[in-house]
Amino acid sequence: MKQTTNAIVMIRPVAFRMNEQTAVNNYYQKVLDGLLPSTVNAKAQQEFDAFVEKLRAVGVDVTVIEDTLETDTPDSIFPNNWVSFHENGDVALYPMFAENRRQERREDILDTLEEKGFEISNIMDYTSAEDDGYFLEGTGSLLLDRANAKAYCALSPRADEELFIEFCEDFDYAPVIFEAFQTVDGERKLIYHTNVMMCLGETFAVICADCIDDKKERKMVLDNLKDDKKEIILITEDQVNNFAGNMLEVRGTNDKKYIVMSASAHQSLTPKQIQQLEKHAEILSSSLDTIEACGGGSARCMMAEVFLPRN
Repeated sequence: MKQTTNAIVMIRPVAFRMNEQTAVNNYYQKVLDGLLPSTVNAKAQQEFDAFVEKLRAVGVDVTVIEDTLETDTPDSIFPNNWVSFHENGDVALYPMFAENRRQERREDILDTLEEKGFEISNIMDYTSAEDDGYFLEGTGSLLLDRANAKAYCALSPRADEELFIEFCEDFDYAPVIFEAFQTVDGERKLIYHTNVMMCLGETFAVICADCIDDKKERKMVLDNLKDDKKEIILITEDQVNNFAGNMLEVRGTNDKKYIVMSASAHQSLTPKQIQQLEKHAEILSSSLDTIEACGGGSARCMMAEVFLPRN
């Protein structure tokens, strides 16, 4: 199984704003005072377009889908939470915590991929768990080490343990389960998505081990990464707040590898961390300040990787 892909799906926002339904447990979101909603969306679109341009310039195959005004989907820019695409032709659809995010799931997006020559053979639909109040938000909640058949999950209100184990059984992944925390107003609170504090590349892992308060769990997670011969690059909680955990390794022209992140993530890294990352791939960063502030998500969340076979 390949760990990285050249093909990604991105959703261009039409009504991006801070989503009040997700802000209850996404502590990275901020209200940008004094900006009209239309201004926020226009800034997000500018950041989105510049980001897509940078990815395409290095040969990443980006399928851009326009969001629709028919639904109230302020977070549609983060498609990796509702869908994942797998090498065997499977597509997984995930149950979402925020009610207004459930409308982001669109069948026409799958049709567009099929029109581009990707083959979908089977849809694994976990969305009925929403009715019972259980959630698992795609590759935000689960980090897939596809090559080593392991899945990492920081449990939270948006990542249910039983659902995660069910996913691992269906897709033949060994589950690595832990809890990750951040400090909010002096209190330790669960981090809403695993991919905020951790990134898995082919030959490296970026992780904020300090977020895993339980020492046994922390050791267990780090041991798993070491067993798979990944170079571990440790980041701080402050760097997590700058979205340095929210990176993704992709492939461009001639299979060249890139580690994609936001400008704020890039700026938060030390020279030593940059040196460590650059041993594995070239860094590609783009300014996502508005998207990060209002959306509480960053570069990784904006890219849904496509591993489907092509005909």
